[in-house]
Amino acid sequence: MDDHTHRTPPSPDLWATIDTLSEWLDTHRPVEGREGVLLRILKLSEEVGEVSEAVIGATGQNPRKGVTHTWDDVQSELCDVAITALMALRTLTPEAREVFGRHLERVAKRSLATTRAPLNR
Repeated sequence: MDDHTHRTPPSPDLWATIDTLSEWLDTHRPVEGREGVLLRILKLSEEVGEVSEAVIGATGQNPRKGVTHTWDDVQSELCDVAITALMALRTLTPEAREVFGRHLERVAKRSLATTRAPLNR
């Protein structure tokens, strides 16, 4: 068996790809200005709905349709949510990488703190 058959392909640079996609989307945006920004943010709701649809389809929760999706479909839809959220953030600020990094750091510190301050009662 060839050693190369099981190697994971290199991942594209996340933020460089988001920047490129954002530039492409900006050149194909049918609605400009504030409304265009809001519509790009609303796209996130659509993508979250597609995750829900995939989970329902993967679990066969609609008896009329049965199993219509796989868990790979769910993974793909979750990736679409992440990409759409990063694209929306990039639309709001060219410094999306820094904004996201700072926010992720705050969430990690808050979530991974080993000691909690006592509640004031």
